[in-house]
Amino acid sequence: MWYFAWMLGLPLAALFAVVNAMWVEMQMDRSLEEGGED
Repeated sequence: MWYFAWMLGLPLAALFAVVNAMWVEMQMDRSLEEGGED
């Protein structure tokens, strides 16, 4: 039954990576709008 953990875990990890990338893009856009080069 270990494969059920993989079937659930891998898509969750991929989803986390996508959400994380989107969050980083939003943070970069926000910092550019505020005029910061942070």
